[in-house]
Amino acid sequence: MSTPTPPAGTGRQPEADAAAPSLPRGRLVRAAPLVALAGRTAAEALVGRVSGRDAQWHHARAAERYATVLGRHRGLLMKVGQILSFVPMAPTSQPGGPQDLYQNALARLQDDAPPMSAQEAAAVLTAELGAPPEDLFAEFDPQPLAAASIGQVHAARLADGRRVAVKVQYPGVDEAIRADLANAGLLSTFLQLIFGVAPNLGKADIRGMTAELTARISEEIDYRTEALNQAAFADAYHGHPFIRVPRVVPELSARRVLTMEYADGLRWARARHADPELRDRWGEAIYRFTFGSLRRMHRFNGDPHPGNFVFHPDGTVTFLDYGCVRRFTADQVAFMQWSVQAAVDGDAQALWAGFLDGSMMVRDGAPTPDALLAWFRESLRPCTDPQPFMYTSEHAAAVIRRMFSPYGPHRTVVRKVSMQPHYLLLMRIDLGVTSVLGTLRARANWEAIRREYDCGDPPSTRFGEQDSAYRLGRDAGGATPAAPAGTD
Repeated sequence: MSTPTPPAGTGRQPEADAAAPSLPRGRLVRAAPLVALAGRTAAEALVGRVSGRDAQWHHARAAERYATVLGRHRGLLMKVGQILSFVPMAPTSQPGGPQDLYQNALARLQDDAPPMSAQEAAAVLTAELGAPPEDLFAEFDPQPLAAASIGQVHAARLADGRRVAVKVQYPGVDEAIRADLANAGLLSTFLQLIFGVAPNLGKADIRGMTAELTARISEEIDYRTEALNQAAFADAYHGHPFIRVPRVVPELSARRVLTMEYADGLRWARARHADPELRDRWGEAIYRFTFGSLRRMHRFNGDPHPGNFVFHPDGTVTFLDYGCVRRFTADQVAFMQWSVQAAVDGDAQALWAGFLDGSMMVRDGAPTPDALLAWFRESLRPCTDPQPFMYTSEHAAAVIRRMFSPYGPHRTVVRKVSMQPHYLLLMRIDLGVTSVLGTLRARANWEAIRREYDCGDPPSTRFGEQDSAYRLGRDAGGATPAAPAGTD
């Protein structure tokens, strides 16, 4: 198959009225928890170097300490813990080994972090919406359903009977995050932890990536930005047969408060142990949401950790948290599609030329076309390997190790390729989704699904048929079909 010319331009909390730990302030205080990780790979930080019969005790104690400290610091540091809780860093780790201990301890940061008190939450609601929660809602549960890196979520009911989820930002977290973003050393370490790489990001533009990261995380502080992002996704997927996005209640949302439709369903801790057939359907829904949002909306939801998914017994998935959304131009999306197709086709020369034209590398000292193709295809194994392909944690860990380690099999490419800053979130999302699908052990003909989006091929699955019918209805201007009710 010939490759075309690349496009131009390239669970419940403890009692909520208990005293919550105060939010640490100051650059030095907030950087301290990551000092021990500086200059080491995320894998080394997780697995450690302790051996002997005391190793299990040592790792268990260290894991709990990291979870507690990162949870207490919230903001950027808590995001580190959330990412490390589900991205596999050690390809050869054994069940019950050190990585499992760390990931199990850090998993509670996904939706089970230390809450703020009921009084603090009520004070934020009053300051932002002009009235206490008992005046704003017919019912408001003071105990949070979940606590995340920037805010916690409460269940409530409106006067018209609708159930809603109310996200309330932690007091002082905006100042803490701004301090984190002003700390160049902490940001550099955070970038290393995001990718799970050694302290060498090849020829990556660290300054540009830091600016990109700062811009995206700064947007998360203001829930009004998140409300606009979520509204755009909710409109794009309104009535979709297997992708759900809760609608925002704008009159009960503000800078530090976000109210949306309530989503019932299974959370990650239970969903990952569901029957294989159901996990396959969830995996396909996540894959299609990721591909469909980029290809059709030119947007990515940039925080794909498992706490942001709600899983339903009918195979549908609700997608939460739109504070970190990256928008791409049509030319950027076209280049992504073209480069993936070139790699799948095995057209090394075209891919090499495209990377040069797209300023992804410089001609002087560039890797050979064959080396570049072999490196790029590492992340495309779900499409290039025999179909159907099953995602596994081992595959996810191998992608991280082989694609980003400057000491691995593709070290000549890693040290010479220069990723554009605007692809920072794209890489993070790709690794996050790969890790989630790997834990689900989701199985499908991923190449056939990809070709639906990139090549206009006919639907290859039942979900594909439903999505196609839904899009035809939207394009024709007709009423969109009702979303499945489910049995949560």
